[in-house]
Amino acid sequence: MDENYDDIINLPHPDPKNHPRMSIEKRAAQFAPFAALTGHSDAIQEAGRLTDDFVNIGSDVQKELDIKMNFLMLHVDEQPEISITYFLPDRMKAGGEYKEMSGKIKKIDELGSVIILNDGTKIPVNNIIDIQSVVFNDLNI
Repeated sequence: MDENYDDIINLPHPDPKNHPRMSIEKRAAQFAPFAALTGHSDAIQEAGRLTDDFVNIGSDVQKELDIKMNFLMLHVDEQPEISITYFLPDRMKAGGEYKEMSGKIKKIDELGSVIILNDGTKIPVNNIIDIQSVVFNDLNI
């Protein structure tokens, strides 16, 4: 069988006459992985991403938060420095995450039920689970 190719086996590889040779990078691209289901890997990652459930706080904690909120509303003009822990709902699926944000209060929007910090962050009052500040030291809570 080897005898059949003896006449051409040592000849140079022919170059195309009508177009230039394809570069190695372009040839390699032909063998790149093909994703038949676009977005499938993103959907798998999204499904595997963990979220926390919103935990309802007890009535004692809610009373404490109400006292702190009333105090902050009375002293909002002083722009007190606070640290708030709140629940941020996930936009893609059920649940969300608990975040802690620190800053000075710019405004408390009672109608919209949000606290607005100096950096523009809006925190829904209903999602707050804890508020800390040095201004609460006099309240004994």
